Amino acid sequence: MDLYCVMGNPVEHSKSPWIHARFAELTGQALRYEKRLVPPGGFAQAVRAFRAEGGKGCNVTVPFKFDSPAIATRLTPRARLAQASNTLRFDAGEVLGDNTDGIGLVCDIQRNAGIELRGRDVLLVGAGGAAAGVLGPLLEAGPRRIVIANRTVDKAQALVRRHAAPASEHGAELAACDLSQVPGRFDVLVNATAASMSGSGVPVAASVLKPGALALDMMYGPAAQGFLAWAGENGAAGRDGLGMLVEQAAEAFLVWRGVRPASSQVLAELRATLA
Repeated sequence: MDLYCVMGNPVEHSKSPWIHARFAELTGQALRYEKRLVPPGGFAQAVRAFRAEGGKGCNVTVPFKFDSPAIATRLTPRARLAQASNTLRFDAGEVLGDNTDGIGLVCDIQRNAGIELRGRDVLLVGAGGAAAGVLGPLLEAGPRRIVIANRTVDKAQALVRRHAAPASEHGAELAACDLSQVPGRFDVLVNATAASMSGSGVPVAASVLKPGALALDMMYGPAAQGFLAWAGENGAAGRDGLGMLVEQAAEAFLVWRGVRPASSQVLAELRATLA
């Protein structure tokens, strides 16, 4: 069977093997999917060893998403824009690098949460790798405006500059601000910081939320519970990052196998197993 894996550090908690095994069952694909713990500084060597074993592709998680593009011989436009890759496909003489995080987020918001992004006001909190990975696809969804709020405004402004062309192409207003100076209120808030993981609370004031707004944290499980409670207490619909996880995996499966699995079904099954 074709061999795939997820590479990261840590990686033991990863739900990717279960998700991709279920995708394979539903699509009739014969494959094996493993976890590979990669030591710091050992990513390139781990990829070479995996390819030598006959590996066909891998998912890349923290902290190696920024190392991944250097492995690729060809990058998709969304990986090039993000300057990070979470999916590698190994072809004869070529390594394709892609980034499926952003399309995974957009699919979860629009398909699973039922929120159309076109014409909406979106607040993206954070300007690190997670935010960079999703900003391009968010702009392609056609929101009216996206504001990037970050503790270090220079980093947010750098993202704005890098995405100026796609923002213009899709008719979206794109701006940066400090966490304490967010202008206006928003239909959708996406928390792309690690604040939930560190237990430091929600990094913006509840006044940024329109009534009934969608407030999504990229974290899931116990780490997201504080954010979800905050959203509910302030009149928003809280959502964790489990749907994004499944949808980005479905997009990676499509890159590898040429077929897109029933991601909404697998998300429902995964939520049931974790309940």
